[in-house]
Amino acid sequence: MQGWRRRLVFVSCYEGLAIVCSSWGLAQMSGDGLGHAGVMGVASSAIAVLWNLVFNALFERWEARQAVRGRSFARRAAHAVGFEGGLLLFFVPLFAWWFEVSLWQSLVMDVGLLVFFLVYTLVFNWVFDRVFGLPASAAP
Repeated sequence: MQGWRRRLVFVSCYEGLAIVCSSWGLAQMSGDGLGHAGVMGVASSAIAVLWNLVFNALFERWEARQAVRGRSFARRAAHAVGFEGGLLLFFVPLFAWWFEVSLWQSLVMDVGLLVFFLVYTLVFNWVFDRVFGLPASAAP
């Protein structure tokens, strides 16, 4: 599976599980109810979907120009760090506003999610590639 079809399946699977995990995590960290945190889980998922589409398209464009093909652990880790770093810029002010906490408290909340999602992103990408095969940009 290649191109936009691959990205659509990837984003749907990734974000469906991410909404459940992030809603629960935000509820635990904020002390707010699951309903209130769930709204932010869905909103952050929508932001993440858009960022995912943009970031993965840019990453695959960069990846296609690399002399070394395939997806090593280092390349997968760079992908995860780049993706999550971009989300950090979106979510810190958004969480501070929604949960009515300081930017510092929001950063701590986001770092908690970031640590979880760094591992989640790395593992999810590996499993996804094992199930659906590598994209053309990474094929040996």
